[in-house]
Amino acid sequence: MGELTDKAKGVANQVAGKTKQAVGNATDRPDIAMEGEDQDLEGQGQNLKGTVKGLFGDKV
Repeated sequence: MGELTDKAKGVANQVAGKTKQAVGNATDRPDIAMEGEDQDLEGQGQNLKGTVKGLFGDKV
């Protein structure tokens, strides 16, 4: 995948994760909130991967 693809997927996962966290907290469902936190962290990792690819090219 390219730099922009990784970053776009990362942002999408971060938004979905933050939404799940908010829903889990609002409905007193810690399991959903934790799932959202995990997805947010996954998105941060994807975004970082895209940034690294941008620095070094898609060869990474």
